[in-house]
This record gives sequence, C-alpha cells and structure tokens, in this order.
Amino acid sequence: MNSDFLRISPKIACLPVIHGSGDYAIEVRRRMLAAAFDCLAVPLPPSFQEDVERAVELLPSISAVLQDESRVYSDDNSSSDEESAEEDSPSCSYVPIDPCQGVIAGLRIALQEQIPRAFVDRETARFEPQTAVLPDPYALKRVSLEKFSAAVLPAIAPPRRPQHRQRCVTMASRLRELETRHSSILFICSLMDWPWIRDAYRDRRAIEDDEDFVEPTRIVSVQSSTLAFFLGELPFVTAEYERARANLDDDENLSIDGVKSLVLAARDRYRLDLKSMARSVTPKLLSVYFQYVRNLSLVERRMTPDLYSLVVAAQQVFGDQFALHVAETAREYLDTGLAPFGRMQMGVNQARLPDGEVVAMKNRLPGHSVVWRRCELRPRPLRPEQLKWRMQWNPHSQCSWPPEDVAIERFRTHVKDTALALLGNDLARTEKFSASLKDGLDLRETLRNWHTGELYVKIFPPVRGNLDCVIMLFDAPADPRDYPWRITWHAESHDESTLSFFATDFMKETVGPGIAMATYGGAMFLFPPRPIRDIWRDRRFDFTDTLEERLIAAGCFYSREKHVALLSAAPPGPGIRRLARKYRRKLVHIPMSRFSQATIQQLRMFHVLNGRQVRSFAAHFIRRA
Repeated sequence: MNSDFLRISPKIACLPVIHGSGDYAIEVRRRMLAAAFDCLAVPLPPSFQEDVERAVELLPSISAVLQDESRVYSDDNSSSDEESAEEDSPSCSYVPIDPCQGVIAGLRIALQEQIPRAFVDRETARFEPQTAVLPDPYALKRVSLEKFSAAVLPAIAPPRRPQHRQRCVTMASRLRELETRHSSILFICSLMDWPWIRDAYRDRRAIEDDEDFVEPTRIVSVQSSTLAFFLGELPFVTAEYERARANLDDDENLSIDGVKSLVLAARDRYRLDLKSMARSVTPKLLSVYFQYVRNLSLVERRMTPDLYSLVVAAQQVFGDQFALHVAETAREYLDTGLAPFGRMQMGVNQARLPDGEVVAMKNRLPGHSVVWRRCELRPRPLRPEQLKWRMQWNPHSQCSWPPEDVAIERFRTHVKDTALALLGNDLARTEKFSASLKDGLDLRETLRNWHTGELYVKIFPPVRGNLDCVIMLFDAPADPRDYPWRITWHAESHDESTLSFFATDFMKETVGPGIAMATYGGAMFLFPPRPIRDIWRDRRFDFTDTLEERLIAAGCFYSREKHVALLSAAPPGPGIRRLARKYRRKLVHIPMSRFSQATIQQLRMFHVLNGRQVRSFAAHFIRRA
C-alpha cells in the first residue's frame, strides 16, 4: 500500500497510534529514525509542553504531568444527578510519561535529535477522554502500519461530543499554521482521531470557539507499587523495554518475550520464597501454562495476553502462590532511585495526590478500554501478623485439618492397593489355554510357542494377607535440621490411621490465627488405627541412625502383616532391607515416579490448628501453594 495513504498533505505525514502500546512506540522510533523531519506535532495542548518535555528527559523515571480541572456548574435541568456530581468532584487530566506511549517515545527522540516540537491540541478546562475497543497492536509485526490503519478505518466512529469535534478542528488548524514554517512535519495522533483531523484539514474548518482558560501544570512521580494502574504495558514489560534500550538489545518482540521473561522471573522468586514447599515448575508444565495463556488470549480476541490471563492461567496450572508471584512480578519496575517530585498513588481512574487529596483522573493519551476483573487470590500474611499469631499460640492444643486428613488417607489407600497389585504380579504364572482365558492371554508366551500352535493364558492367584502399614519417605536422605518436629498422632475416628511423622517446624509458618503450616519429610501410617508409644521417644528404636531408619523400624515393629509398603524416590538399600528382615518383614517398594509430583507436593503440605474450634474458620486462611 502507498505510504501517501497516511499523509494529510505533502508536508504533513500522519502516524496514527494506539496509545500505551510498546509495539507502536517501536514503530514511532522506526519511522522517525528512517526519515528526516524538521518538526514533530503531538496531540497535547501547549500548556503541557514545558513540563512534559522536562519529565521526558527524566526517563526511565516514571512521572505524570497533571493539570487541575475547573469545576463546571451546569444550569441544564436535563443533566442527571450522577453527571452533576461528577462535574462537581475534584479531577485532574494528566499526561503519562510512559516509555511505551507512542507520543512520549516520539518526544523522547525529538529531544535527543533536537527536532522542534509543537503541541497542537486544544486547551480544555475539563477534558473528555475518548476510549474504544481497538485491535491488538501486535499485528504490526505482520502487517504495515498503513494496512493496519486502513483495516481499522471502517470501525472508527465520527466524533459525537462537541469537545471532540472542536479538538480535531483545532489540531487541523494548527497543522496548517505549522506548514508555513516547516517543510516536513510528523504528526503523531490517536488512531481514533486521524481521519477526522484529516477531514477538518481538507475542509479548512475554522476554530469555532475561544479556548478555555486552564490551570498551570505540574509534575508528580508515581509510586512504583501502583504503576500497574498507570502504564499502558505491564510495568515489568516496560522495564524490559528500558533495559533493552540501555543495553542496545533487540526489542522488536518484547511484547511477547517480555511476558516469557516475566513468568521465568516469577518462577525463580517462587522457588526462592517457598523452597521445598514450591511446586515443580517443569518445562512441560510451562508449555501447558503458555498454551493455556494463548487460549485465554484468543477467547478475549487478543494476540498478546493481559495480566488477568497470565494470573488466571498461573492459578489454574500452578496454584495461588505462583499466581501471586506472577502478579507481584508483573508490577515491578526499574529502581531508578530518582523521585524529584512528590509521589502520587494511582488507582482505577483516580489517584491520591502527594498532599493526600483523592481526585478523579483523566488520561490525555487514552489507549484501549480497560476492563477490571476480579481474580480471588489468598496472599501470604504479613510478617507482623505472623508474629502476633505466633505469640497467641497455645502450645498444649493442636489438631489437624479434616480435608487434608481425608486427602492423605485416600492417598495411603491408593499406595496400599498399588503395593498389593505388585505382590500379585510376583505370584503370576502362565499355563496352556484349555477351557478359559483365566486372567487374559499371555502374548509373550504365545508368540514364543507360535510354532506349536498353542495359546497361553495368565493366572493371577489371589494375594494372601494384607497390608496394614504404609511408609512414605518424601525427602530421603532427610536432613534432621530441616525436620525438627517429630511426633505421633492418634486417630480421631476409625477412618483415620495412627500417624507418626517428621516434618518442618510449623511455628515458622503461621498462616492465620491459630493456623500454622508444616511439610512432611516422612510419615508412617498404621491402619486399622491402634494405640502405640511415640516412636520418637521409644528407646527400642534408638539403635537407628537416621529419621528414615527409625520410621521403617517402627513400621516393621508395629505391622501385623508380613509385608510393609514403602513409597520413596529410590529403592531401599541393603541396610534398610536388613533392618526389615530383623523384624521378619518384607518391604514392597513403590517408586514415587508412579504418581503425580504436583499431587505429592500438595499432600506434603499440611496445616496444624490450635484447637478444634479453629476448624470453623480455617478454610478462610488456608491456601494451596
């Protein structure tokens, strides 16, 4: 397509952008460095020029240029109460000094290249932002800016509000004035405005009314924790653009690569924070996660994911804690150390100014229509809260949380059934087919004797005996310093096992009032339940050297059956098997690789309640990693 498609006149080249897009910021940079312009025109009022250019020079420090809006009192009885209340409330219009804003990127290059700048928008006492649902700017990676703009053109509605029409006429008039002084002008404007500015330029419409009297502008810094409400891109992705710019790295595909870097950074912090309690974030699971993110983005008719899609996919694939780390990592920006102005806390269309006043905020460079959605996550409690709950803990009262008891007992039953199946496989035999297929055709033996024409079948005789002891070694060899809590719990009901285990210190991880969390290192289950002495204080097992040996020795001692099921990552060594033979028991090893690692990781984490009364509200505080 001919590049003249976007020209307003032979001297004016128009560059329509979607505000708040890193892809468009790169396109602006490419166009400005590929051609020679002697003037840059931007869709901002002249009253903003001095402070905006001053703030742009302070990048990558993020700031905003504010302009207080005059309160308008309408005598029109047709106006609604809500509109009147909105007009009477304090408000500010602002220009976000965002590196991923196409207008800011253009001003940044113009200042560096010493290109004259012109702010051509109309002065408005109360600004009326224009937002719309726009296509994903990532399409610029495959199509030209001209084709992209032409494709959107049929969906761009003409100005409906008088202020919007007046602004388009004013910008067109000022562009005609600039033509008298400059021969090559680049005009950066909103994708929603450029057709109507071009029409007003060609129709030579005159400015209808005098411009409003406006308040002076001022610069404020933006608190880093609230940048997610301020920037067009995610703060982490914006920081990636700035790092690439500082290091002269390739940033053409950062709208996608930045998201990948975000997830990998969140994974590293997740592992560092939760350590052994963290789920295994494998490359296979990450591929499932990114496929889930892609599908959510396609459902939203986007090519690139938003924060909501990233967090929801993380919650579904890896759990609340990983989703929290993704959300917290996404809002992190560069620590520039520069804050020469008062700090503003940004929110959803409002902000708390440095003087404490809360005002409504109107973006002078609005991008996509923003939809805020709710995603319920349970964050980790703050350190002061944990210390308070720890001080209130009653050391003489503790119990388990029933949903976790049910989960671990079901898993114990599954491990026991797996061990019994392994015992049955050892007793299997093969015989010639006579009148019944028995337990199925033995293909291997049949093929071996194919020349005889005989069929062979398998027979699995019933397993004699049962299993009443299951031992699970989640961490072997276990460091005793990591698992200082060792105890034997007796069953509360006939459906529960007698449980002996070693685990982490639950008092180091309080998650609610009277609620703490620990992690199993190893556990022994006796079912049906029976009263036994605490194996960790029983002198009969003092001959053992490790936590695992003491657990296995106690299991073999208290088991009433010949076989004991042992779940562990590696098969038991000769020393462990000799220990079992001492008590005339045989260990049936079940590899931990037979089961989902995510499931085992979830089962390892359990909660300790400070009394049964805590069970009534424990679900509100208990979260899954």
